[in-house]
Formats: sequence, C-alpha cells, structure tokens
Amino acid sequence: MNNRQIFLQHIAQTSIAPIGIEMIKAEGVYLYDIDNKKYIDAIAGFSVANIGHSHPKVIEAVKNQTEQYMHLIVYGEFIQQPQTAYAKLLTEHLPNSLNCIYFTNSGSEATEGAMKLAKRVTGRTKIFAFNNAYHGSTQGSLSIMGSEYWRNAFRPLLPEIYHFDYNDNAVIDAIDNNTACVIIEIIQAEAGIVAPDKNWIQSLYKKCKEQGVLFIADEIQSGFGRTGSLWAFEQFDIVPDILLLGKALGGGMPLGAFIADKNLMYTFTDNPVLGHITTFGGHPVSCAVGKAAFEVLLQEKYIDTVKSKQNILLNNLTKKLIQNINSFGLWAAIAFENFEINHAVVQKCIAKGMITDWFLFAPNCMRIAPPLSITEEEILNLCNIVNESIEEVLHSK
Repeated sequence: MNNRQIFLQHIAQTSIAPIGIEMIKAEGVYLYDIDNKKYIDAIAGFSVANIGHSHPKVIEAVKNQTEQYMHLIVYGEFIQQPQTAYAKLLTEHLPNSLNCIYFTNSGSEATEGAMKLAKRVTGRTKIFAFNNAYHGSTQGSLSIMGSEYWRNAFRPLLPEIYHFDYNDNAVIDAIDNNTACVIIEIIQAEAGIVAPDKNWIQSLYKKCKEQGVLFIADEIQSGFGRTGSLWAFEQFDIVPDILLLGKALGGGMPLGAFIADKNLMYTFTDNPVLGHITTFGGHPVSCAVGKAAFEVLLQEKYIDTVKSKQNILLNNLTKKLIQNINSFGLWAAIAFENFEINHAVVQKCIAKGMITDWFLFAPNCMRIAPPLSITEEEILNLCNIVNESIEEVLHSK
C-alpha cells in the first residue's frame, strides 16, 4: 500500500473529500508535495505558522531541548526552564493582571480549563457565549460553540450555556449574579472575520466588571500579531480576566494556554487539590519552540508590517464575483455568493499552488491568513492566483 492508500484506510478522515495532497516539506511561506510542487500556505496552518515554517531558530530550539530532556511531569510540580522562560517572556508582553499561565495541549483544552476556572472562582454556573463562535471541539468547548449544526449530533452537552448574537445588547442585559463568565472571540474567526463594535464590547466588559463576571477573551486564532497588534484586545482598550491562547503559541508544536491573575489561578490548588491537570500540556519541547518563535516574531517586527500587507492584499484582489471582504489585519474572509462558487475558486487556487479553504460558519467565504512573514511580492503572487482562479470559475459558468 502507498501512503495515500494507508491514509484513506487507517487515518480518520473528518470530511468525505479530504484535500489529499501528500506534503513532504515546509519552509517559509511554502509547502511542498511529494512531486516537489510548491504551494503558498495562505492559511498558515490555521494561524499556527505566524512566522512561517521551519525557521532556523525554531529548529535549533527543538534540537537543543530534545538533547536536554523531553517529557517530564508538566503541570506545575517540577521546575522546568522551558516553561518558566516562556511564561516570563509572555507575561512581559501582557497586562499586569495576566501574570499566571497554565500551559495546555491545545486551544480546546485552554477553553476547558478556563470554563472550570470561571466556575471555581465565582461559584456560579451560567456561561454566556456567542452564535457563530468557535472555541474547540471537545465536549465543553463544543457546548459553547455557536452553531446548532455542529452541536446537535453530540447532545446532551453541558447545561446552563446561553448563546447570544455578537454585537447585540441582549447579552449585556442578560448578565446577572448567577453568570460565571462571558467567553468571546475578540475577532470572530470562523464567522468570517467579524469584528466587534468598540462601544458594544466595552459596554459588555463594563457590565461583567459590575456583576463580578469573568471576561474570557479567546485569542487562539487572533493572537500573536494576526490582527496588527500582539493581542487583539489591545485595540479595544479592555483587559480580559482570562486569556486563551493556542495556534501560534507553540510555534508549530502543540501548545495552548489559559492565562489569569495568580490569585484566580491559585483556586486550582485546593478543594480539590490538582484542580486541573494534564499529561502533556506545557511539554518542554513545545515551550522551548514556542518561546523561540515568539522571539522571532518580536525581533523581526513582523507585526509592524501587518497593516501595510493587509492593504496590499485588499488593493490587488479582483472585484469580479467577490461580494465583499471582511478583514482585520493580515486575516481576510473573501465572500462569494454561495459555497459552490467559493469551493470552485478554492479548488482552482489549490491546483495553481495556493492552500486555502473556507470558514466553518461562513462556507461562502475563502480564508486568507498567510504567515506574517510573507513578503509583498508573495502577497501579490497570492492575489494573482486568486484572481486567475476567479476568472476561470467565471468563464466556466
């Protein structure tokens, strides 16, 4: 059996038509298949590869840490330099109240941990979330996912979860003294890059503060410069009580985190002891790699170029077939009339050497989220591929 046959036989597929390209190499903003065909990675592994693939300093961090040690007890018992060094670096670039980090395996587990922490700290049970929100696929994070289509097949889910429309005042009015937390993507990702009205999110934040409700900001996709600032919440003049990170946090290795004030996090230490534990979350290699990638992001000043690259992207896409473009930083949702047109354009893009896809809650929108390290010339090439693909779809109608 060749690799394709083994893949189809023994790897669990999550769709009836997987992309099915056999990749053998990734470097910079490019992926290479078994025939050495080169593809622009226009989604950065779902915002994981914010500094691109296989950066030399990241590779060096992998080698150095594996030579020292790999797996140890990771959940806050042993003192491990990869964890402490990365935690220190992260907190140096966060508000003072976000000073204590619980490393997890993934963004989904970060969501789970934050939900538990909110209940433990407040002693309350109600959780408010938003329609068209995505926070992961485990049972708890699925419970707060904002789409009944994705939730329904797995019921019963967690009780006392309430969903509201994004940018709607109904959620502000509904907050009461039984509400443990409000969990919100600062920029809704899978809805098709939907930003909040600044007055609305500030009013929501203020109501949470007044009622003792924890404000949980999910920056699993938006963090690490994707929106043009290190953290998207900075652009809305708020500081969350709990911050969720993942994706780019690990620099290509599996890593997530939820971050809060030490006084909040300390509630996990007693009654019960070991209030949240994990076998692999905060793995030494993941932390070493994540720190190396974060340092590259800061040193290379990629975030400073996000807005100009966003403008190049928006100014060089054709107007044909595109109904509108939602964008926030180097992150865009290109909307077509329906999924069928979007799917056809996506397939053309892949055939022409550009990896892209659509959004869970906006299937008519093409996802554009390349590594922040992409050059202006590479963005123009990306735009040319999209434009040529649209032309071919247009002429085939």
